[in-house]
Amino acid sequence: MRISFSGEMSFEVNVPSNSGAHVWNALMQAGAEFDITPYGTEAMHVLRAEKGYIIVGQDTDGSITPYDLGMGGMVSKTKDFIGRRSLTRSDTARTDRKQLVGLLTDDPQLVLPEGTQLTDKPAGTPTPVPMLGHVTSSYYSPILKRSIAMAVVRSGTQRMGQKVNAALVDGRYVAATVTSTVFYDPEGKRLHA
Repeated sequence: MRISFSGEMSFEVNVPSNSGAHVWNALMQAGAEFDITPYGTEAMHVLRAEKGYIIVGQDTDGSITPYDLGMGGMVSKTKDFIGRRSLTRSDTARTDRKQLVGLLTDDPQLVLPEGTQLTDKPAGTPTPVPMLGHVTSSYYSPILKRSIAMAVVRSGTQRMGQKVNAALVDGRYVAATVTSTVFYDPEGKRLHA
């Protein structure tokens, strides 16, 4: 199947388990002249995050809508579907909903822990500090030579280019800039090669 969760031109091959080793060896031999490369799930997680591809249940929860993910264009304007009424409720139409965004830390070597709480208040602000959201996915990108993260942030798409502060468990606050969730190859040239 010519599909990709990596953002790269890739294929998935499904075969009966007793044929796996034979097909693997044949594919690797046939693709050697093209420098094909298999990869594992950890590499796939980094590749998908570089492209802003979500993992349902990790980058989303039961309150996130397609609009919060920047995927409103996939929602039918004419067809009826399960959940359509939910998208018209007053809570779903709020402008201050949490939306999926990208984050780039000021320190490119610092990989934010997943779950890190985000605020727009600086360190030393008296508690309780209102939280804007949290980090949902976070990795070091070897191709970009820096850390990248995705987060759900209140009014996130309206905060593009703004700084937020990540509250680390050791008590430090570190700055990050709100960006697009697509960190690498935004035109999709590699996927459509």
